[in-house]
Amino acid sequence: MKLYQIIMTHNRPWTAREIVAFLLIFLAAAIVSGILFKHNKLVLSQVIAVLTLLTFLAIVFSSTVFTRTPSSEHTYELEFFWSWKQVFQGNKALFEENLLNIILLFPAGLLLPVIYRKTLSWQKGFFSGAFISFGIEFLQLVLARGLFEWDDIVHNGLGCMAGCIISSHFLKNKM
Repeated sequence: MKLYQIIMTHNRPWTAREIVAFLLIFLAAAIVSGILFKHNKLVLSQVIAVLTLLTFLAIVFSSTVFTRTPSSEHTYELEFFWSWKQVFQGNKALFEENLLNIILLFPAGLLLPVIYRKTLSWQKGFFSGAFISFGIEFLQLVLARGLFEWDDIVHNGLGCMAGCIISSHFLKNKM
């Protein structure tokens, strides 16, 4: 499946309620960030990074949880690396899905060092991504809107970690 098809398949238009909810959360974050900026607790790059991350995560949670059609069953796969077993048995679609899951939280990893204004270890990048991903997977399980799987948590954590490493490298060279 092409990336465009995946995006169009998993991203139905937001309802008016979803738009209002996001705008209220975004507005609250913008106000708090603006106050912190005014009191010199944040610099402009941090404010922009926080609001960008919030927007990015809204899109991610929308496409991976909230815009999916609920099923009648709560599905889960608790075997670690089951997807790679399938890949090694020739499942090319699952290989592509694994790569897309690694890429999914890469942008979040790029933004984290900017938000904290310091380099972050690969461990913090991985666990930040795994934490976000666990939120996605947990909601998919509870709301019956996808398959809860440990593999996605690991893949998303790796992508966030990679973004964090790259951003930290550039941040370190800038200091």
